[in-house]
Amino acid sequence: MRKWAEKYPVIPFAAPFAAFIALLGLQSTLGLSLSWEYPLRVVVVSAVLALFSLPLISQRPRYAIQSVLVGLAVFVIWVGPDIAWPSYRSHWLFQNGLMGTVRSSIPAGTRSDLVFLGFRLFGTAIVVPMIEELFWRGWLMRYIIHSEFQKVPFGKYAPLSFWLTAIFFASEHGPFWEVGLLAGIIYNGWMIRTRNLSDCILAHAVTNACLGAYVLVFGKWQYWL
Repeated sequence: MRKWAEKYPVIPFAAPFAAFIALLGLQSTLGLSLSWEYPLRVVVVSAVLALFSLPLISQRPRYAIQSVLVGLAVFVIWVGPDIAWPSYRSHWLFQNGLMGTVRSSIPAGTRSDLVFLGFRLFGTAIVVPMIEELFWRGWLMRYIIHSEFQKVPFGKYAPLSFWLTAIFFASEHGPFWEVGLLAGIIYNGWMIRTRNLSDCILAHAVTNACLGAYVLVFGKWQYWL
């Protein structure tokens, strides 16, 4: 397994994210029911994580308390503008033909499905932070610096790498692109500060867990696109 990982070093970082996106595309293309497709996606991607990426995500955070605080700060940044200015996100800068609209993909009938909601919360708070941090800050942020990314230390700063990663991360979040950009900048900065992938995973997990709780408690389904 070690020799295999040395030969294909990108796979542990990119395979879980690629599997998640591929399954998302399959659901969209075939029009599959989200109530069973999302749990299947979580199970498959979790298996890919366990099979390929476990050594990378098993290390302990170095700055656990600070990482939690970073995650909480990003959560506040994420929901703050919409709380302060309820009509803020209706502006064309956020909802347009390129970025899409603020509309949840979860049908009304599925919002009371406890099994689905359990998988969705687990996927949001646990699986997504792992696959995104592996891909964005574990791989891409280093790959932009050098194609032999494994020779680049975690958290190495280079302006092009820092800003491109933040921009690509923002583009993933559609009409929430501007808070996605701020989140990407903060997570990138935290990687540079800690040089530890697990600290970034923890911070990201706290953000997503708080956002998931916010969605469920206050019915703000638009945050689950």
